[in-house]
Amino acid sequence: MKGTKIYSIFTSTCPVCHRGEMYVNSNAYNISETLDMHERCSHCNTKYKIEPSFFYGAMYVSYGVGIAVATAAFILAYWAAHFSLFASFMTLVAVLVVLLPLIARVSRNIWINMFLSYDSTKAKASKND
Repeated sequence: MKGTKIYSIFTSTCPVCHRGEMYVNSNAYNISETLDMHERCSHCNTKYKIEPSFFYGAMYVSYGVGIAVATAAFILAYWAAHFSLFASFMTLVAVLVVLLPLIARVSRNIWINMFLSYDSTKAKASKND
């Protein structure tokens, strides 16, 4: 799947070369560093923060991803597990709270992949070339 936007989104790698890591800490659950990003790709030198406040747009993506996750959690709890309406709602809230760091990162990854595309020449080139 390397070379696709899906690969970059779910592996948190550079959208241009798919080799450099975007985040300082790969563990999204290190809350103090969840959204700390490298300034540039360590492999192809792509600048991640294209302009000031670039990732504010990821909040809109986060809303959509959150709605999708909440809908899935509710359907699984209410119809698949036959929880009561209240228990299904509490399950939905718990799932969203637990997955918040992942949703935030995936939303940023989706947002940057909307603007940058994979470049096989940069992926093959060495940083020292």
